Amino acid sequence: MQEEVDILLTTYNTETEYLKQQIESILNQSFLDFKLLISDDASTNKEIRTILERYQEQDNRIILYRQEKNLGYNKNFEFLLKQANAKYIMFADHDDVWYPRKVEKSVEKIKKENVDLVYCNAHQVNVNGEIIQQNYFKYKNVPLIYGKDKLAISRCVGIGCSQIITDTVRDKMLPFTDEVIAHDWLAAFIANEGKGIAYIEEPLFGYRLHNANVFGGRNLAQNLSKWKEENGTNYQSYSKYRKEKVIEKAYLEGAKMCLSYTRDSENKKFLENIIKYYESLKKSQYINIHIFQYFRFLAGRNLTKKMVKEMMIFHLPILGYLIFAFK
Repeated sequence: MQEEVDILLTTYNTETEYLKQQIESILNQSFLDFKLLISDDASTNKEIRTILERYQEQDNRIILYRQEKNLGYNKNFEFLLKQANAKYIMFADHDDVWYPRKVEKSVEKIKKENVDLVYCNAHQVNVNGEIIQQNYFKYKNVPLIYGKDKLAISRCVGIGCSQIITDTVRDKMLPFTDEVIAHDWLAAFIANEGKGIAYIEEPLFGYRLHNANVFGGRNLAQNLSKWKEENGTNYQSYSKYRKEKVIEKAYLEGAKMCLSYTRDSENKKFLENIIKYYESLKKSQYINIHIFQYFRFLAGRNLTKKMVKEMMIFHLPILGYLIFAFK
């Protein structure tokens, strides 16, 4: 007998064609025993409501919620997690396209490995659904974890739309603390403190890249270009980018989130030390000589290219500025 899966999909003023393609791809999965829980976060585009209601009428596996006021990205996912009651839960972005066996292969893997979370590879696709990157793991230097690893504490492991989690992880995620910045990083952290993590190297969906992406997708050059357009290219602009966008948003806030959830004394100590490390990096203007701490906290498999960039930004900011200025 197949295990039931709850697929959680949040929407907010989504491009309607993307939304229809994603819903169709989920409804056409080879794995049939699932519920698709959709929460629309008070979209102002009335066509969104019409589309969602039409799909709900056509397929009884869809459960639709409409928020009266905008909750925001994280709170909307928290709302759906509270509604989910299946043994396994998957997160879905509103603008991707799932390949027919994504659910089936994810369920098979999490059962076979007896872990609390599995994440899969993806193709990155453009606005027309054309593949622009064959291997998202390689392109974005996604950390590859089997079992348990400190990287699931210091980094986000697997974007949410690539994950399947157990109900045990769901229970430990709720309620969200004020420090929650990313439900996918939190899920992987909790799974790492539980039965562990596994991954699927095969791309199981098309991860769409477009100008409205909330997280992920864009590479360093694209993020830098966007920042420089808004803030300039001088060293002051770079220092602000390094401190606020890189160290604080991409690392420090994640560590504080994990610290607010940890139930393991060893992990608590690890997190306290990594927070001190990030705080010291923020104070460095031109150089930080404690590079050994980087290898202690952030080095891992499949991360070589990312590590070179991070070490320069963290410990040799004056050289990092040259990349910033001319990228």
